[in-house]
Amino acid sequence: MRTLVGLSGFTPEQEERIRSAVPGWNVVFGKAKELDPGIFREAEVICGWAKEAEADLLRPDAKLRWVQAGSAGVDYLPLKALEQKGAVVTDASGVHPVPMAETAFAMMLAFGRKLHLAVRKQAERKWEPLGAYGELRGKTLGIVGAGAIGEETARIAQAFGMRVLGLRRSGRPAPYFDRMSGPEGLDDLLAESDYVVNILPHTERTVRLFDAGRFARMKPTACFINVGRGSAVDTAALTEALAEGRIAGAGLDVFEKEPLPDDHPLWSMDNVIITPHMGGLSERYKDRLAELFADNLLAYAASGRPARNIVDYGLMY
Repeated sequence: MRTLVGLSGFTPEQEERIRSAVPGWNVVFGKAKELDPGIFREAEVICGWAKEAEADLLRPDAKLRWVQAGSAGVDYLPLKALEQKGAVVTDASGVHPVPMAETAFAMMLAFGRKLHLAVRKQAERKWEPLGAYGELRGKTLGIVGAGAIGEETARIAQAFGMRVLGLRRSGRPAPYFDRMSGPEGLDDLLAESDYVVNILPHTERTVRLFDAGRFARMKPTACFINVGRGSAVDTAALTEALAEGRIAGAGLDVFEKEPLPDDHPLWSMDNVIITPHMGGLSERYKDRLAELFADNLLAYAASGRPARNIVDYGLMY
């Protein structure tokens, strides 16, 4: 009997949807530490990943053929070992565009209307106007990583009356962008943008892409927002740029090291908004993941290969 293991904490209704996609299979849901390790050696398909199960899933005699990740980024998976095993990996791209775009806009709106400062004044019981307030209308937004999340962010930006610049590896045009470029256009995008939103995945090419030189390209009035991966940013260079006023602010959901150490100077900066890597979380997250997984299961049962979101091991996404 073919076995599927789900580790993603689905509701009973979501579990039933997944079961119905593969009738006759042995479908097991639960937390890795609570399941018999033997089930991982039998699992042909797993949704989610856990360090506790890794050794059993990667054994030479394990039956693993497909991993459905619970996130858009897959850099936390043992990709080289999975590639050597011949397993297919699919990511959760398409599950996160709405909450990620809304997180980026929450930060942009907060900076423009100085809500982050107003909340701090509220805690001090101070009624204190905070100077010049801005608008998003007429501003330029630069989106670095113009995939599904970037496209949703661009759609909302146009509704706000913003000019939208995008960057993607292929450089191909996409809906809602006024201009799209390939990687060679990054410096121009930074120089023109009032807000820069990073949504890049973690790859060898993106590590510390945003370094001191890149922050120097930005306007001193611009804000940098990172909802992609912390590894894309040289945190020391960003901290220095903020402290010296070379950029106006930063909204940070992800960091090189998580959690951010409690003695890090970013915590105390008035021009910084910090959130605990929650940009993709939503009350609808698990329902969207279950829908994606069930659809891919139907394709896998019919053809032996999922239909959507297959990760290219060479690109790491």
